[in-house]
Amino acid sequence: MSLNVFWFIPTHGDSRYLGTSKGARAVDADYLKQVAVAADSLGYDGVLLPTGRSCEDPWIVASSLINVTKKLKFLVAVRPGLSTPGLAVRMASTFDRLSNGRLLINVVTGGDPQELEADGLFADHAERYEISGEFIRIWRGALAGEGGEAGFHFEGKHLQVKGAKTLYPPVQKPYPPLYFGGSSEAAHALAAEQMDVYLTWGEPPAAVAEKIADIRARAARHGRTVRFGIRLHVIVRETNEAAWRAADELISHLDDEVIAKAQSVFARMDSEGQRRMAALHGGRRDKLEVSPNLWAGVGLVRGGAGTALVGDPETVAERIREYAALGIETFIFSGYPHLEESYRFAELLFPLLGKGGHAGEQSLSGPFGEVMATELLPRRAA
Repeated sequence: MSLNVFWFIPTHGDSRYLGTSKGARAVDADYLKQVAVAADSLGYDGVLLPTGRSCEDPWIVASSLINVTKKLKFLVAVRPGLSTPGLAVRMASTFDRLSNGRLLINVVTGGDPQELEADGLFADHAERYEISGEFIRIWRGALAGEGGEAGFHFEGKHLQVKGAKTLYPPVQKPYPPLYFGGSSEAAHALAAEQMDVYLTWGEPPAAVAEKIADIRARAARHGRTVRFGIRLHVIVRETNEAAWRAADELISHLDDEVIAKAQSVFARMDSEGQRRMAALHGGRRDKLEVSPNLWAGVGLVRGGAGTALVGDPETVAERIREYAALGIETFIFSGYPHLEESYRFAELLFPLLGKGGHAGEQSLSGPFGEVMATELLPRRAA
């Protein structure tokens, strides 16, 4: 199986340590450009842009990065209920055309009810999934040109359209691929019926296997197949000892009060995925390795994906292969800080995963590494 390896654009901030301004860096256009160009030149297949009020808008940021990258794909969020299907169709079609087919859609249904209400969406968990199902049906129908010249008609419980279509169709046919994550019964049902790729957060392999089996069975009943991906942080160093030290350092500035406040925010959410992330550690520092080399320290204060693969390159590669053996094809990684760790991951893991390569390895002239004593070329690594 050929793996797709994505990186992450940190539009909600970046730092060397969680929970402190020490080592922090501002999110600005130049820094986001640096991360995107690094991912593109190193050979990552794509990048995920997060969404929510803690983030800069993903569509605007992704659009600003089209012309500074060449091959990088952008996984950008659509949030049913916060925009109309017609607007989302035009945004997707325009982005896909301007980027020459580099758009991927991340359908986001869950979240913090208080945040959603602040954005004007007053719908409970079940209603949000109903809205998402109708929204994506309209989105797919309009972009695929269903209904011909008359456009796509749909009348549902929450959404109705008459004559939905786009005059500027996307490059990717019938539409840019749909990615989606969620751990509830309603989420699995929606993924199986309408989505192309199901994304899970980094739970232990046995739990991930159960999700994959359930969604595969549901999709088969619809005569469909679904691909799978996983969202993880990563802390890789040349030795296991150094990697675990780096993990401890990442949360070294967190105190119990900050952890408790963060966990109370997660507890008010109606997201089953967030509940499962929090249950892995229960807010405790002494039980953070929840599976071999799967560390839940990030989830002490970070919402969403809260686990990291920790270890030396060979160990991390083996854990990645374990997930791949379950059927995972797409891996979306991140590390703190995101610019430096994009290089570290590529340098240490790409050779073991058969991915990409460094820009220097593709150069037709000049050395790979620093010339010594003005004339001695560095030896090639074994």
